Amino acid sequence: MKYIGPHVSASGGVENAPLNAKAVGASAFALFTKNQRQWVSPPLTNKSIELFKANCEEAGIISDYILPHDSYLINLGQPDDTLIGKSRNAFFDEMKRCEQLGLKMLNFHPGSHLNQIPLDKCLNRIAESINLALERTEGVTAVIENTAGQGSNVGFSFEHIAIIIDKVEDKSRVGVCLDTCHTYSAGYDLKTEEGYRATFAEFDQTIGAHYLRAIHLNDTKKELASRVDRHDSIGKGLLGMPFFERFMNDPRFDNMPLILETPDENLWAEEILLLKGLLK
Repeated sequence: MKYIGPHVSASGGVENAPLNAKAVGASAFALFTKNQRQWVSPPLTNKSIELFKANCEEAGIISDYILPHDSYLINLGQPDDTLIGKSRNAFFDEMKRCEQLGLKMLNFHPGSHLNQIPLDKCLNRIAESINLALERTEGVTAVIENTAGQGSNVGFSFEHIAIIIDKVEDKSRVGVCLDTCHTYSAGYDLKTEEGYRATFAEFDQTIGAHYLRAIHLNDTKKELASRVDRHDSIGKGLLGMPFFERFMNDPRFDNMPLILETPDENLWAEEILLLKGLLK
């Protein structure tokens, strides 16, 4: 079964996110558990935690299909020895919030070398950052999102992600979220049937299909291998409807959160119905 939903607002408290997901007919959702533009936020209250769990139950969405995203400020590959601690502390706080909310995953962008350290050192730092967070938390899987490769971001290559995972000590608590826009922009041709098959075969060979935990299901405004991250609404971008039909009927992506990060939230309910309508 396919579980689909958008990255919804948690404005006014995390407890509002599941209700916002329910309002658009979602069976999965993503959220920020804190203000993504601030390093430090007030701790979750017991009331918010209890209401979040109750509202998830009301929405009929279990934790398997909820994919929280960490703050965009965090850079686990931060090259500056004095600044890396700030990102690591913030990441730990995000993991702890997921633990408190009873969530099983935290999705994050791996990081950036900022053109200041070699790629291998950056990847090592990211793995070390993950290890430190896993040591201090329980039950939450660190889910690495592939990137488009914009600027000095790492993680656009499946090889980058494989290297990070190889250095993570507890491999039962590390996984991958593939963003379809990022994948195409990074140079993996999901659009053609041949390219689609080749991309997922390469993912399995390089990383391992068993590490795939979630999908960010987005169309793209930018060309193949552009290295530019610009999402588009479902079927309105360069990937096109044949890709989404192929994807929706691929059983490899059953029973995991399929998260829309498409730009027009007024279309989310329509996009969920559109995607469901592609099922044969």
